[in-house]
Amino acid sequence: MKPINVGLLGLGTVGAGTIEVLRRNRGEISRRAGREIRITHATARDLTKPRSVSLDGITLVTSATDIVSHPDIDIVCELIGGDTDTKTLVLKAIENGKHVVTANKALLAKHGNEIFAAAQRKKVMVAFEAAVGGGVPIIKALREGLSANRIEWIAGIINGTSNFILSEMRSKGTSFAAVLKQAQAKGYAEADPSFDIEGIDAAHKLTILSAIAFGVPVQFDKAYTEGISNLVDKDIKYAEQLGYRIKLLGITRHVAAGIELRVHPTLIPAKRLIANVEGVMNAILVKGDAVGATMYYGRGAGAEATASAVVADLVDVTRMLTADPEQRVPHLAFQPDQLHDTPILPMGKVETAYYLRLSAFDRPGVMADVTRILADNGISIDAMLQKEAEEGEDVVDVIILTHRCMEADADKAIAKIETLDSMASKVVRIRLEELN
Repeated sequence: MKPINVGLLGLGTVGAGTIEVLRRNRGEISRRAGREIRITHATARDLTKPRSVSLDGITLVTSATDIVSHPDIDIVCELIGGDTDTKTLVLKAIENGKHVVTANKALLAKHGNEIFAAAQRKKVMVAFEAAVGGGVPIIKALREGLSANRIEWIAGIINGTSNFILSEMRSKGTSFAAVLKQAQAKGYAEADPSFDIEGIDAAHKLTILSAIAFGVPVQFDKAYTEGISNLVDKDIKYAEQLGYRIKLLGITRHVAAGIELRVHPTLIPAKRLIANVEGVMNAILVKGDAVGATMYYGRGAGAEATASAVVADLVDVTRMLTADPEQRVPHLAFQPDQLHDTPILPMGKVETAYYLRLSAFDRPGVMADVTRILADNGISIDAMLQKEAEEGEDVVDVIILTHRCMEADADKAIAKIETLDSMASKVVRIRLEELN
């Protein structure tokens, strides 16, 4: 049977890993796919640059347009990243009747609706397992393995850089700034780490997961995003004393009023499996009505971990090339004409519990004022911890864990507490999820 020809856009870490995995496992891959999958062309800015992998049999070109327009290429594999030039290239490939495999979460989170609609019109496939969770097969699990379920919620550690930083801060008591430098030295964080530490990368991925889970269009612009750059080690320590760990979680939940879509630091009970995921690893909890809670764990980045997902997509596309386009698995799991316009909730309408740290002057009546304000806003206290003032100081830390309440009510209460003259600084607020 005729081999499948792949044009590779991008010869970086993942591109080289994809070539290596395809070459090393050629026999098994061909047996699974039913025919040989071979990379025939690849883009490179510098054609003479030494590579970490052999490029024998691969024609190198400097123009990506040459690949997306090449008549002999069946699948375009986009591993460039970014969401401007790549959008143009992917849409051009689709227009030319090419199937597309991509690891580009930003592209799909921002332009997925347009790209999937174009693919539907041209009856080609867009596969994107590597866009979320690296080598963790979460897209396939959601689209196929859990298709009997009504998904209730997803909560995931989907950014390894942030998880490494929080793990190091907890285990070693190191400051955020110091651990960030360490992460950059190890290659876990970019020179400009804002996409990772401010939650943007996680929000891209969560947007895709949410769309697949609940059958809605991708809506990255409606995701709430809060990063970890303002976390301090004392809150991580206090959380530990109360039986919790802090993780940067992506959470999407279907509730009566709509869909929650949010990324932020979150307290999780230390006894939960996901709370014990350390370092650069990823883990995603999915709660289905029939199966209950399931967890998917593994390497969320790296050359061969991500290449594992890229090659799996190449195999899937190859298997389905001759299938009736109407019988293929839909891009967002639900049939395109069955996507709902369920609203994405603003954070003010999200219900969750809270960790509040108050720095208060040590004087009578402070807690009476605080508890009254919380009660006036319909917020009840689950637990409280008061630390002793340091020698020579008259300011104490008071930590309050609340029961679940509406974020808008928490905002009002916090604003009111901060007006008390007994408060020495702003209230620190971190959301809390039991995940049970």
